[in-house]
Amino acid sequence: MSGPERHWYPLTAKRQPAQRRVVRRVRKALLPVDPLTGPKLALRGRVVTMDDAFTIRTDAVVYIDRGGIVAIQDPAEPPPAGFEDVKPVNTRGTLFPGLIELHNHLSYNALPLWSPVPKLFQHRGQWPDHPDYRKLISGPMRVLGEYRDAHGKAALLAPLVRYVECKCLLGGVTTSQGIMLSSNAGVQRFYRGIIRNVEQTDDPDLSEALARIPDIDAKDARAFLTRLEREDSCFLLHLSEGVTRPGQADSVARRHFLALEVAPDEWAINDRFAGIHAAGLLPEDFEVLAQRGGSMVWSPLSNLLLYGDTARVDAAKRAGVRIALGSDWSPSGSKNLLGELKVAWLYSQHVLDGVFSARDVVSMATREAAAILKWEAALGTLETGKRADLVVIEGTKGDPYEALIQARETSIRLVMINGIPRYGTPGMMKALGHAGETLRVGGKSRQLFLEQQTGDPDVASVSLRTARTALRQALRDLPELAGELEKPKARRAALDAPEPVVWSLALDEIQPTGIDQRPRLPFNGPADFTGPEVTAPRAAAPLSTLLEPIQLDPLTVADDRNFLEEIKNQQNVPEAVRMELAKLY
Repeated sequence: MSGPERHWYPLTAKRQPAQRRVVRRVRKALLPVDPLTGPKLALRGRVVTMDDAFTIRTDAVVYIDRGGIVAIQDPAEPPPAGFEDVKPVNTRGTLFPGLIELHNHLSYNALPLWSPVPKLFQHRGQWPDHPDYRKLISGPMRVLGEYRDAHGKAALLAPLVRYVECKCLLGGVTTSQGIMLSSNAGVQRFYRGIIRNVEQTDDPDLSEALARIPDIDAKDARAFLTRLEREDSCFLLHLSEGVTRPGQADSVARRHFLALEVAPDEWAINDRFAGIHAAGLLPEDFEVLAQRGGSMVWSPLSNLLLYGDTARVDAAKRAGVRIALGSDWSPSGSKNLLGELKVAWLYSQHVLDGVFSARDVVSMATREAAAILKWEAALGTLETGKRADLVVIEGTKGDPYEALIQARETSIRLVMINGIPRYGTPGMMKALGHAGETLRVGGKSRQLFLEQQTGDPDVASVSLRTARTALRQALRDLPELAGELEKPKARRAALDAPEPVVWSLALDEIQPTGIDQRPRLPFNGPADFTGPEVTAPRAAAPLSTLLEPIQLDPLTVADDRNFLEEIKNQQNVPEAVRMELAKLY
């Protein structure tokens, strides 16, 4: 199935009238992230194209019209036809393709870092059972995702999606995974936002990735392979979330990979399969992955925080596996992809003896990510004919790839998506005609342009300031809000009266949704499944008696006085990464 239809998962065999109304209304509004009607603009600066030749234009002008790059030229050349009256804006900076993140549970990014991670875990089946997890992560997310105000409205949903999407923008991210919403009418959809969503592009030139599969396919290797072979899209699925320690021939995490072998030398892997984490794989496993065209998404900080180790990316590189990056989520990861670039670089330099160059690391967040998505014809590089998704950092001197890795969040001068300036310095935004909401990042003034014809109407009126205020209050009031959720619901006056449609967060990591983010295939027989299943919670203390007020996670490291010190105190993380990270901020 292709297009918007495949994103709808009815919870009943036959849709009820309320479901059908919701489907019709939302389908009618499905449009690209921004209409391809953006104004003519021109940006001057050093241009890091990330093309096949890794061309760097030390001084060039990027001409943009209707969301696309029309030309990249020397400033002395005559402008393209139609741009005679367009004055180039001198960015005084370096232009890169927008950062593409292939793994992030965005909904959770209002939560602070799990600090310190209480123990060294071996695989994903362990840390959700730790008592701190319910208190600090799953419990607060249930409250944020399910709370209703006096009118029955999901009052915290719009503030949450506004906040976490702005968090991406402030880190130079133009594409990430989506935020899935569920309704009481039995329908699920993705939040339509400002940054690109790899799972719902609604754009014929950008194939839509699948990050969730029906449970039946997740539990049967042959069915899973059939699904892979049938789809043209990329599958972004969790794989081997845990570690295989040196000297181990097997581990719980590695079994997740081995279970993909359908028959001798036949694997449920092809060039559309991208394994998120892949931390339990051995070198020979990466050979299998490479031979069948598979790729991986690396989340080094999250792996190091939880397991004290991460994927054998040096072996992946030797095997020829394509690698992208993802920051996972704020409870055990970087605040944004710019931060994950830093961790990947430090891990390569200090643990892997420099196996990746700075250019390699930047490629993981640009051209390599686009290639995994099958988007390389439209995104991932700055070239004529491609989409105008880009990020500009201050300065034009030195190695540009190292400059991006070492850039602070305050170094970002502009973030543009589909030719629309979305975030930047006040001077840049004004010059480009898109001034908006003012905020401060690390003490410096910045502006956000959040107007969007195609965005969710409930979020359109919510400013970042409003969102931050609402979330801060909600997280301070967690015990009280949990208590309200625990009160018995009043019965409707008329049992046959239609219930109003209400949207809430689809919390994949917490609640069963009928679809899965990972293959859960039998390894030693039909009763031996490789992955833990999200099930109804066991009898436990009410959240109102367990939860305590917590702090809203700041949007950036520049505005978080504790983040770098907390990383230094995370004993699972290698010393070189813990101690050196602050130097890159």
